[in-house]
Amino acid sequence: MRNQSKPAVEAAFLNVQNAAKYMGSSVNTLYVWRHRRQGPPSCRMGPGGRVMYRRDLLDGWLSEQRQVDSRSNPVLNPLNSAPRQRERRRAA
Repeated sequence: MRNQSKPAVEAAFLNVQNAAKYMGSSVNTLYVWRHRRQGPPSCRMGPGGRVMYRRDLLDGWLSEQRQVDSRSNPVLNPLNSAPRQRERRRAA
């Protein structure tokens, strides 16, 4: 039986497949986000220009997404605020 210990140093950069697995999304989702310029920051590296993601930037982007999500940020949850009164329209 081989000892499959975790490497002491984790990779700082992830390719698209590993980034998708790390984030729990699909490779296609990352490509669509990249095309629309709305997902986590990425860069091209190497002579072939492979798309890579920095692990620390992925963590930061995921953290930002949790902050703007009303389900995980109670400040943004509309159920935690008092109901607003509608303004009555005046007849013209």
